[in-house]
Amino acid sequence: MADQDSQRAALEAERERILGQMRELGASIDMDDDGELDYDENFADSALVTAERGEVDAIVGSLKETLAEIDAALAKVEAGTYDTCSNCGNKIGAARLEAMPMATLCMECASAAK
Repeated sequence: MADQDSQRAALEAERERILGQMRELGASIDMDDDGELDYDENFADSALVTAERGEVDAIVGSLKETLAEIDAALAKVEAGTYDTCSNCGNKIGAARLEAMPMATLCMECASAAK
């Protein structure tokens, strides 16, 4: 139970860190939202704004993907399957989960998937 609590705490801390980054970027944290940010359309250098908008939108998209992975990992913690490979059903090693808390595959399956 303590191990499950520490796994949940680590995932929730990472989730809060990601949400903080999204807030700093001015992004919506609603996962159903398309993630579009509000930009000043009257900005003098619209080419610069367009370039920055593309970069920020890409970052926000990546952060939303990470949030979805964290939420899936939290669901696995609740189901008691957090350390179980979603491909073969074997245990995902503790070292792998420490390095990649959202890992869904054991090292063998992850290596085979590449």
